[in-house]
Amino acid sequence: MASSAHAIPGATAGPARARRTSFRVLLRRSRPVLLPAITAILALAAWEFVVRYNDVPQVILPAPSAVFDTIVANFGLLMFHTWQTASEAAAGLALAIVCGVSLGMALTYSPLLRDAMFPNLVFFQLIPKVALAPLFIMWLGIGSISRLAFALFISFFPIVISTMAGLTNVDPNVIRMCKSLTATDWQIFLSVRFPFALPYIFNGLKIGVTMAMIGVIVGEFITSQAGLGYLILFGSSQADTPVIFASIAVLCTVGLAFFGIVAIADRIMRRWFGGAITG
Repeated sequence: MASSAHAIPGATAGPARARRTSFRVLLRRSRPVLLPAITAILALAAWEFVVRYNDVPQVILPAPSAVFDTIVANFGLLMFHTWQTASEAAAGLALAIVCGVSLGMALTYSPLLRDAMFPNLVFFQLIPKVALAPLFIMWLGIGSISRLAFALFISFFPIVISTMAGLTNVDPNVIRMCKSLTATDWQIFLSVRFPFALPYIFNGLKIGVTMAMIGVIVGEFITSQAGLGYLILFGSSQADTPVIFASIAVLCTVGLAFFGIVAIADRIMRRWFGGAITG
């Protein structure tokens, strides 16, 4: 009976310590999401305070609450234009992935093709893309084809570079070991080079997805009757600043969604290939 009256030393401290440890782990894992969210909330609160405290006119800078009210009041219209922009950006990114990865593989495996084409690719990359947008309109018309082509043109270069970097930066010892086991070049590509290149390719995709959005918006600025770029241009012509900010807010949401999809696909591919991916 006497022994039961005394608590065992550390018996209650163990669960408490485990809870504190699990809380720290949860906090550390959620930090990449919590910190940006808290920063954004504080920035919006400061924006709201500055606009209301200084009575800034809406035509100059609307408060976040006014932008939110505009989104709610024009939700259907915004979704219509969002679908136009998002579908074209997704199609342009898909074309950029196919063309960029294919061209990166071709330039990696063909030194002759690399010497002939790579300097020209770098040269075209140095040209300001906005300056070429009117040419795409003249060549391909005012429809969605010109915007898709421009989105492809502006976004495929990072994918090409990332693919080439991933395919060439494989550990040479692994390649020699595969060849010593009589593996063919195709087997080495499927089992070693391509899995190792996936982190590089997805890094290029994360850049390309933003470039594809920019390409579509620039095309919509020049000639379009629908899309968030058109809505931004229309709001500018009407001096309707809340509509402009509402369109930009929706555009940022779409861009974050696309970036999130690419990041999730990156994580899935890393788990699928397991230890083959070291990046």
